[in-house]
Amino acid sequence: MITAEKVSKRFGRYEAVKDVSIHVKKGSIYGLLGSNGAGKTTFLKIITGIIRPDQGLTEIEGEPVYERPEVKERALFIPDQPYFFQQSTLMQMSSFYKAVYKRWDEKRFQKLHEHFGLDPHAKLSRMSKGMQRQAAFILTLSAMPDVLILDEPFDGLDPVVRQQVKNLLIQDVSERQMTVIVSSHNLREMEDFCDSVGIMHKGRLLFERELEELKTDVCKVQVAFRKLPDSSFLDGLNLLHYEKRGRVLICIVRGQEEEIHRHVQAFEPAIFDILPLTLEEIFTYEMGSVGYEIRNLIV
Repeated sequence: MITAEKVSKRFGRYEAVKDVSIHVKKGSIYGLLGSNGAGKTTFLKIITGIIRPDQGLTEIEGEPVYERPEVKERALFIPDQPYFFQQSTLMQMSSFYKAVYKRWDEKRFQKLHEHFGLDPHAKLSRMSKGMQRQAAFILTLSAMPDVLILDEPFDGLDPVVRQQVKNLLIQDVSERQMTVIVSSHNLREMEDFCDSVGIMHKGRLLFERELEELKTDVCKVQVAFRKLPDSSFLDGLNLLHYEKRGRVLICIVRGQEEEIHRHVQAFEPAIFDILPLTLEEIFTYEMGSVGYEIRNLIV
């Protein structure tokens, strides 16, 4: 449904996106994660045709996006800071969207703004950040897009509204096979929301994977020995991180659980557990493996 092949973008001397390729299935939710300044927002703007890449190709359903209005009207983007015309109201913005997007659903617009309780005749500039974001979702979902690109979409929304918006998105994904790419720093939220994820760092895509596959491919091993084994124990594991606490080793390991279990048991541990990791923990350890890790700050 959405593909990007070897996409790069440079601003002067700064290379924001470096040779990035992703593949997003139709009717799925793809989480784009990464460190601050990783190039996520630039990459999202390239996917939606707002920015032209220096090299590489982005396509939606096999069609190029940049300078293709007929493709862009099926792919909408909600940025981190939603934009509205100066001094406009929700009703005035709906007239603009209705003129631009052929699939505009007026009944849905009426139902959504009534559901969220927004005054359609109030100035959007006078609304809170959370209310402006609600307005952006109301307008965008009423345009009935095939593809929805979201940059920090839930920032500023209270927990109740956040869940309502997520339910609406999941409903459109399920019923209309809408495809969603969402960038967020709230990994706990992404864990319950996404089908697959990609992690970017310093402009590059470290990897992309189905979320369930990713969570089964990385685990925490807690093991205690009566006598600590030699270095071959750690050498035989695909380690992301490990800590030693007396005779107890805590290891973050990539690999299949059966293979890890077989390797550890060969060293006759006194205590041995394999524990699942949250998406936030996986992100922290994966980023640590490329040098982006938590360090103590001494002032």
